[in-house]
Amino acid sequence: MGRAEQLDRLRMAVAGVRGRGILFTGSAGIGKSRLLHEGVDTLPGEKYAVWRIAASATTSAMAFGGLVQVLPEQPPGLSPAGILRWAVDVLQQQAAGRRIVLAVDDAHLLDPPSAALVHLVARAENASVVGTLRDGEQIPLPIRALWTDGLVERAELGPMTPDETAAMLTAIVGGQVDSGSTDRLGRLSAGNPLLLRELVHAATNSGELVEKYGVWTWTGRLELAPSLTELIDIRIGQLTPGVRAVVELVAFGEPLGLRLLHQAVEQHDVEYAEERGLITMVESDRRLDVRLAHPLYGEVVRRQCPVSRTRRLQAHLADLLEKVGKRRREDLLRVARWRLASGTAQDPAMLIAAAGEAFARYDVPLATRLARAALDAGGGFDAAELLATILMFADRPAEALGVLDAVATDAGQEERLSRWLTVRGMVSYWGMSQASTVEEIAAEGTKLTDAAAQARVRAFEAIMRLHRLDAPAALRLAQGVLDRPAASVAARELARCTIAHLQAVQGQLCRSATAVDLVQAKVASWRADMPYLQLAVELARGTRLALSGDLAGIDALVADEFADLADAGDFRLGTGYLAILRAYAARLRGRSDAALQAALSACAVLATSRVYAGLAQSERAQAAALRGDARQAVEAMAEADRLHSPSMGVLYPWLEQARAATLAAGGDLSAAVGRLHGLVDRLRADGFAGHEALVLHDLVRLGKAGAQTGPRCSDGSRRTVAQRLTELSEQVDGELPPLLARHARASADGLPEGLLNAADGFAERGLDLLAAEAAAGAVHLLRQRRAPDVGHARQRLGALLARCDMVHTPALQAATPTLTDREWQVARLAAVGGTSRAIAEQLFLSARTVENHLQRVYTKLGVTSRAELRVALGTIPGHDGTTAM
Repeated sequence: MGRAEQLDRLRMAVAGVRGRGILFTGSAGIGKSRLLHEGVDTLPGEKYAVWRIAASATTSAMAFGGLVQVLPEQPPGLSPAGILRWAVDVLQQQAAGRRIVLAVDDAHLLDPPSAALVHLVARAENASVVGTLRDGEQIPLPIRALWTDGLVERAELGPMTPDETAAMLTAIVGGQVDSGSTDRLGRLSAGNPLLLRELVHAATNSGELVEKYGVWTWTGRLELAPSLTELIDIRIGQLTPGVRAVVELVAFGEPLGLRLLHQAVEQHDVEYAEERGLITMVESDRRLDVRLAHPLYGEVVRRQCPVSRTRRLQAHLADLLEKVGKRRREDLLRVARWRLASGTAQDPAMLIAAAGEAFARYDVPLATRLARAALDAGGGFDAAELLATILMFADRPAEALGVLDAVATDAGQEERLSRWLTVRGMVSYWGMSQASTVEEIAAEGTKLTDAAAQARVRAFEAIMRLHRLDAPAALRLAQGVLDRPAASVAARELARCTIAHLQAVQGQLCRSATAVDLVQAKVASWRADMPYLQLAVELARGTRLALSGDLAGIDALVADEFADLADAGDFRLGTGYLAILRAYAARLRGRSDAALQAALSACAVLATSRVYAGLAQSERAQAAALRGDARQAVEAMAEADRLHSPSMGVLYPWLEQARAATLAAGGDLSAAVGRLHGLVDRLRADGFAGHEALVLHDLVRLGKAGAQTGPRCSDGSRRTVAQRLTELSEQVDGELPPLLARHARASADGLPEGLLNAADGFAERGLDLLAAEAAAGAVHLLRQRRAPDVGHARQRLGALLARCDMVHTPALQAATPTLTDREWQVARLAAVGGTSRAIAEQLFLSARTVENHLQRVYTKLGVTSRAELRVALGTIPGHDGTTAM
C-alpha cells in the first residue's frame, strides 16, 4: 500500500531500463520485504529466472548458507574461487536463457561467500539483483560494493505518509477511522506499517478501538501485545545501567532539555544512547531537546519500569526542573504531571494553575486529573469550580453537578457566588438540558449587588437565551454587559460572542466578523478565566462562514491552532463541531464522499454529547441526501431528532433544511417544498435573514423560484421566492446573497445565459455543487429550445460535474433526460466510437434497432452526432451513481 512508485522502480531495475538492480533500505517493519515479494511476484516466469534468498542470522554462520535455498549440493574438491565460478554456471544453466533475478531479503545477513556470489552475479549482463537492507546494520563489503560500483541503485524506503497511514488503517479495520485516532496512531507508529498493524490489532483485541456510526475511534488507551513489546525490546537491545537511565528519564520526561538531562546522568551515556539510535536531538526555540527516537520506545520503557523507580524518576525530574526554574509556559504542566504521577503533588495552587493551563490547551483528560488532585489536596472552591467545568466538557454533567453542590458557596461572597451560579447553570442547561435553568439563573442574578458579579451572570443568561431562541432578550442582556465598565474581560467577551452569533443569523455578517475579531484579539485576557469561551467564538465564526458560503474561511478555521489543540487534547465538542464544518464545506463543493465521511466522524465523536449531536446527524442526512441515499438520510434525521437538545434551539434552521433535503431525496418533493416554505415563514418571524436567504435558495434549487412566499402585500399580492431573495440581497452582507438572487431571477425567468452566469459566480467561490445545478438548468432550457449553443453549456456542466463526486440532487435530476437501460447501453458504446454494426453484434440486436435507439437518444439529449453524444453523456449521472463516461 502506498508503494506504487517503488514497485515501478523495482520493475524498471529488473528489466535493465535503469541499472541492473535495486536495494531498498529502511528500518525494521517499514515494508521492505513485502515490497520485494510483491515486485518479484509479478515477473513472468517465461522471461525471468527468479531466485528468492532469505538471509538470516542462522545461515550467516555457514559458507553459502544464504544461498542454500537456490544452489544444489556443491561438487567436492573445489577451491573457494572454483565454487564461485561453479555457482554462477549453475545459475546460468538453470536460467536457460532467461534473465536472472536474485531477490535477496535482509542482504546484510549474508555470509561472506554468499555476498561475494551475489556481487559476482550482479556483474553479469543478463542478471539483476534486488533486495533489502536494514538500517543500522553492518553490511558485507561485497554487498556495499554493489552500489558503490554502480551495479545497483540504493533507495531509502521511508515511513508512510499521513494519507497512506489513513488508507492502511481503513484497510485493516475495514472502515473509516476518525481523524483524531488516525493522527494518534500515525504518530505512535511513526509511519511504520508493521508497528501500525500491531497497534491496531492490540487496540482491537483490548476493545479500545470501537465502531460508532460506521467510524472507528480509538480511546487512546493502549494494551501492548507481547509481539509488539518483543519487537521494541529487540530494537532497544541490552543496555548498561547508565544508558538505561538516560532512556528512562527521556521516556518519562520528553521533550527533555539536554542541559537538564546532563544534570541527571553522565554525558557519555547520553552520547552512546544517541549513537545507538535510541534518542534524538531536536532544536526547539534556541534549546536542544531530547526525545526518544521512536514514540513506541517510550510506551514499552514506561510499562517495563517498576512502579517504585517510576515514581522516583518522575519526582527527580520535577525537582530538577524546579531547581533550574520553570522558564517556559509548558514547564508548569510538566512539573505538575510529574508531581501527580510520583505522588509528591501537595501544592493545590500549583495543581489548579496547571489544570487551568491544561484546559486552556483543551487537554481534557490531563486537566481532569490535575483538577481532581487539586480538590483532593484541599483546593476548595477554586478546584471544584474548575473540575466541574472540565467534567462538563468531558460529557460528565451529572458528576460535575455533584462536585459543585458539595461546595455550595456563601451568598455573601458575590464574586464567588457568581462563578458558582454560572458554572452550575452551564452544566444544568447544556449538560443536563434543563430549560428552567435560564429563569433560575436570571432570578439569582437579580439578588446580586456587585456589578462585576452581576455582569458575569447576565453574560451567561444572554447566551442561554440566544440558544433558547429568545433573541431580543439575549441582545438586551449582552449589550447591557458591554455597557458595564465593571464587567470582567471574560464576561464582556462572552456577551460579545452572543451578539456576534446573533448578528450572523440576522445577516449582519460584516459586523459579526468584526465582533469575533475583537473577542479573539483579547484571548490572552480571558482564556485563563473562561477557556471554554473559545467554543462560543468558533460557533459564532463558523455560523457566519457557513451562511456566507466562505469555504476558504472554513478551511482556515478547521486548520488553525484551535483545531490542532482540540484533536490532540480530546476536546470532543471542538473536534466534533469542526468536523461538521468540514462536512458542510465538502458538501457545497460537491465532494459527497468527503462530506459523508466528515459527518460520520462528527457523529461518532459527539455520540455521548447532546450539544452538537443533532447538528452532526443533520449534516450526515444532508450528505446522504446529496448521494441519493434516502435510507441513510431518513435514519440520520431520526437520530437528529432523538439527540437534538432543546438547549440548542438556535440551530433549528440547519436541522429543518436537512429535513427538507431528506424528503426530497426520498422523492417527496411537494413535502420538501412545504417544509421549506414553513421554515421561511419561521425564519422571517425570528428575523434570521442570513438563514432565510439560504432556505429560499433551497426552494430555487427545487424549481420554485417563481413560487409565492411570505405575507401578502398591501395590494393583496405576494412576493415570489426570486423577489424576496432580491430584497434580502440588499439586507444580508456579503457576495453570496446577490449571487443567490441572480440565480433565482434567471431560474424564474427561464434565462439560460443568466443561469450560466450564476454558475460561473458559484464556481468562482468554490461552490461547485450549486454551480453544477445552475448549469444543469441552463442545459435543460437550451435542450428544450434546441438552441445551437447547448454544446457550450454541456461542456461547462461536464467540467463542473467532473469536480464533484457522486451527486444526486433534484436540480440535477430534473435537468437529466431519462434513458432506458437499452438506450443507455447503446449510447455509451456509440460515444466511445462503436459503429452501429459493432454495437448490434455486441448487444445481439439488428443494426436498424441500434439506429432507432440512437435516434431516440439524440432526440432526448438534443444532440446530432456521436461526438456531441460523448459530451452530453458526461453531464448525466450514470447508473449506480457513476458518471456515464
